[in-house]
Amino acid sequence: MPVPILKQGAILIATVQAALSDSDTERLRDDLMEQVGRYRAQGIIVDVAAIDVIDPFAARSLQTIAHMTRLRGAATVIVGLQSEVAFAMVQLGPAFDDMNTALDLEEGLSLLRRQLVPNNSTIGHDGGG
Repeated sequence: MPVPILKQGAILIATVQAALSDSDTERLRDDLMEQVGRYRAQGIIVDVAAIDVIDPFAARSLQTIAHMTRLRGAATVIVGLQSEVAFAMVQLGPAFDDMNTALDLEEGLSLLRRQLVPNNSTIGHDGGG
């Protein structure tokens, strides 16, 4: 099932609505990379609030998405991590220490705006394109 990706100004918001298969996770990664280039996105939010269980492949894929988008010039924030998912990610090791996270979408948008405002005053606003 494809993950919907919405454009909000210079930010892309991907809302994961159910547990993802490995192929769905790879498709999300590929779709985000393509849209970062197409829209010149400066920020990405991946909302995982609907996920209550995460396997090692999906967890590492979130990390890969964050690293790849950073290399493409976009900051990534993972939002909505449930406590069980956060616990599972901690158990996988310190590789996730450099991931930006926020409690929910509102906090994620606020975090990105603070990080990116010097680059573009229209971040996260409809008038940004």
